[in-house]
Amino acid sequence: MSILINRNTKVMTQGITGKTGQFHTRTSRDYANGRACYVAGVNPKKAGEDFEGIPIYASVRDAKQATGASVSVIYVPPAGAADAIWEAVEADLDLAICITEGIPVRDMIRVRDRMRKENRKTLLLGPNCPGVITPDELKIGIMPGHIHRKGRIGVVSRSGTLTYEAVGQLTALGLGQSTAVGIGGDPVNGLKHIDVLRMFNDDPDTDAVVMIGEIGGSDEETAAEWVRDNMKKPVVGFIAGVTAPPGKRMGHAGAIISGGKGTAQEKLSVMESCGIKVTRDPSEMGRLLKSVL
Repeated sequence: MSILINRNTKVMTQGITGKTGQFHTRTSRDYANGRACYVAGVNPKKAGEDFEGIPIYASVRDAKQATGASVSVIYVPPAGAADAIWEAVEADLDLAICITEGIPVRDMIRVRDRMRKENRKTLLLGPNCPGVITPDELKIGIMPGHIHRKGRIGVVSRSGTLTYEAVGQLTALGLGQSTAVGIGGDPVNGLKHIDVLRMFNDDPDTDAVVMIGEIGGSDEETAAEWVRDNMKKPVVGFIAGVTAPPGKRMGHAGAIISGGKGTAQEKLSVMESCGIKVTRDPSEMGRLLKSVL
């Protein structure tokens, strides 16, 4: 098993006619090794055309009805990305993965609040995230597929590059991944650490989890408390931003310390008190995970 996606998932690309959408759709399709996982693209101005054999439809709803796609990956530019997310939600897809960086916060607040108010079923991953990969089955997003290896370690991270770093270390140690999930670092986003940890906890093919966070907010602390009370599998953690000064934005839009809250040290302390093994050295994430197995 895996979480969120597998070899049978059918994917559509919103923004498939843009340079970024085309590049990553092509590399992700190639990763599927001949399986027809990428079945549709969406662009209302290019309906009836195709991208390298992938048909393009006028709307997400049309693409879903024609192909049975249940997941969308979004490469729409920032000004229209929130509307693209909502279109995927209105079509009742299972999952919308938004890679786009720089979406106005006000647009994301509007979409998030509407999703909550209408109790929509669609899960949102991102925005400003690298996506999700189940190694040797399906890649949706911008991560380098070659560093991943099939296995039993789950990875969840706010940082794209630290996701790759953790995966690379695990693979070098002979530890494959069940699924690696980049949740993104924007202040207003979809799935949080706690949501993905719940999924890994319920997945019989995941034995342990690497959880990577960043300064700012309290999501990591909330997830750590849930781990303490509910998690049946070992979790190791790392928090980026130990040297970040209060009030200064570091990296992601969501990575900012305010009011003395959200520091790396505070997060690490809470995680340790909740039974999560942590490291303050990002080069040790893989070895730490191996030590708890």
